[in-house]
Amino acid sequence: MHLEDHLGDIIRKARAMSRTPAAAAARSAGLTEAELARLEESGEVQGKSNWGTLAELVGLHPGKLEAIANGWLPSAKDLSAWRELRCVSTMAGGMAVNCYLVWDEVTREAALFDTGWEAQPVAGLIAQNQLQLRHIFITHAHEDHVAALGELRRQFPKVRVHSGSKSAPLDQRNRANDCIHLGNLRITHRDTPGHAEDGTTYIVGMWPEDAPHAAMVGDALFAGSIGRGNQSWDLARQQVREQILSLPPETLLCPGHGPLTTVFEEKGHNPFF
Repeated sequence: MHLEDHLGDIIRKARAMSRTPAAAAARSAGLTEAELARLEESGEVQGKSNWGTLAELVGLHPGKLEAIANGWLPSAKDLSAWRELRCVSTMAGGMAVNCYLVWDEVTREAALFDTGWEAQPVAGLIAQNQLQLRHIFITHAHEDHVAALGELRRQFPKVRVHSGSKSAPLDQRNRANDCIHLGNLRITHRDTPGHAEDGTTYIVGMWPEDAPHAAMVGDALFAGSIGRGNQSWDLARQQVREQILSLPPETLLCPGHGPLTTVFEEKGHNPFF
């Protein structure tokens, strides 16, 4: 297991967020600009650096950045507690992306969160478990998250699509108080723009045996990092803090890339917060 964003990715994002020039960041870390460039590209740490000083300069939490530099990872997640939750990862062009399939064990009704690059792995799970795909929820419309949407809609023509995009057809747009019932499961959403204008986090609750809620966060949050602030860095950070990290500590966070994590782990280890 490795983080989606290595140490160099985190520093590069924080420099962009804080508008810190490379020269100033390198000086604060005790690196040359060339060494900083290599770090941001590879994530490899060469010798000791002043991570705390650099963190304060670029707006990160010093102790949490040092923990990332020392190899922090979220704990491995045993999904048996959630039973009917599967993470499906597909890859294209060297980029891996996660989508998530959940279903009610009694009705066999299923929902998919994002689609990944390929339809076949999801379609195979649906057939294997004799499911009925009722809903597809889109966390945001970047290509890697919706690439297989057309094929899945062809294979499952009755599926209902849900999106936070204002340009989506009216019958696909999320409404403020939507609560979708999927057998015993309940699916609600929170707007989480910043990485993408249509960014949405979907929260699945009422699992059997009182398992914690699961939040499908797309690219708003990664384990130990956040998504790039394409729309606004400030907005991206604010929405994660207010809409995701405000969830109960035991909430399972299911990002669009990288390992699963929890609210508790991110509040304790994510250097952006």
